[in-house]
Amino acid sequence: MQFTQLGRSGLSVSRLCLGTMNFGPLTSEDDAHKIMDSAHEHGINFFDTANSYGLRSAGVSGRGEGRGYTESIIGRWFAKGGGRRERTVLATKVYSAMGKWPNEGRLSALNIRRALDASLTRLQTDHIDLYQFHHIDRATPWDEIWQAIDVAVTAGKILYVGSSNFAGWHIAQAQAAAAARGTFGLVSEQPIYNLLTREVELEVLPAARHHGVGLIPWSPLHSGLLGGVLRKEREGSRRLEGRAAATLEARRPQIEAYEDFAAELGHEPADVALAWLLHQPAVTAPIVGPRIQRQLDDAVRALDVRLDEKALARLDEIFPGYRPAPEHFAW
Repeated sequence: MQFTQLGRSGLSVSRLCLGTMNFGPLTSEDDAHKIMDSAHEHGINFFDTANSYGLRSAGVSGRGEGRGYTESIIGRWFAKGGGRRERTVLATKVYSAMGKWPNEGRLSALNIRRALDASLTRLQTDHIDLYQFHHIDRATPWDEIWQAIDVAVTAGKILYVGSSNFAGWHIAQAQAAAAARGTFGLVSEQPIYNLLTREVELEVLPAARHHGVGLIPWSPLHSGLLGGVLRKEREGSRRLEGRAAATLEARRPQIEAYEDFAAELGHEPADVALAWLLHQPAVTAPIVGPRIQRQLDDAVRALDVRLDEKALARLDEIFPGYRPAPEHFAW
């Protein structure tokens, strides 16, 4: 396994991050425990979750019901001992509403305190290594947010703080407010970023590089569209519905060219997609969210894929990206 530092922090994390969103809704607890054990065997020490994950696991609909179940699965895995918690850099998130009453979501000081304590209980640990804001909260001032975080850091409940789904100016705003308080600020940002979705290159990626914030991209395969979907479609092993199916039809020529190019390189399309992210500036670790063990084993192959300048240029031809703003749209 390859390791790197998370943003400008001194924290060492694996170049792949284990995403746990499927644990509970699509992956049984026993299988989730086996996947986490296997992640450690592969050398993956970086695990990502959120307090809201697990909603569908309860077989219900409606806000709040079933949320938190994924964290509970991880907590019961930690409780098995054997150094599981000690070897894991644990990341979770706060923002989503966990109930129907006011102050059960967003980033007020009250909710941060309550949500953090609830996550610690479910995860059966005394601290979170990376506590992430799952979304920007436009109604809560940064002074309030950072004050709540400072209290939690002082109490030893949080070590580092990250964001998710922030715009570039949100990162700058957060860092300025943290600097004014003399606190460390964000060390990571978790955006959607893949060959099909590259808008973060306009402002988020430049802001992250400037402020020493590491990127932890989610959906690196864009719901499987970059994982050999056309071949699987021909084999009858994959059928897309809804938004993914619509995206496939709209961008089928690009995806056909991409799968052909991956074959020329002698690699699986999924491996190329992950390797491409690992070649991008500011990217710390793509999040791989396996539903079954084999998907995790397959993802690790990407660490051995080397893309030269010619290959990277060809991928840019197939999936054009963005220059940093404002040069992308002005002089």
